[in-house]
Amino acid sequence: MDPDAVAKAFVEHYYSTFDANRAGLANLYQEGSMLTFEGQKIMGSQNIVAKLTSLPFQQCQHQISTVDSQPSGPAGGMLVFVSGNLQLSGEQHALKFSQVLVTLAIYYCRFIDFGMEYS
Repeated sequence: MDPDAVAKAFVEHYYSTFDANRAGLANLYQEGSMLTFEGQKIMGSQNIVAKLTSLPFQQCQHQISTVDSQPSGPAGGMLVFVSGNLQLSGEQHALKFSQVLVTLAIYYCRFIDFGMEYS
């Protein structure tokens, strides 16, 4: 199995789910998962999804520019760096974003670090 292809498929699934139904991301987190969102640390699947669903925009579209990945740990996890543009509904200009995902056994996000660049 090509790790880059797995990472790309995971990223496509993650962001298409984020854009269409953020609550659907709950299946990608565990209670030991942590989201760091612009300095705020959020622990656990329910808390992470609550944060993502409470963001001040309802509709968005991620446009992925970069997916870089490498294996992480003996259990088949991956470290994935993603960057691109985030187009918010009703906004003329997209926001730049970057995100680091650490997965366990390819299927769960263990740690996430997310940031946006406001221009």
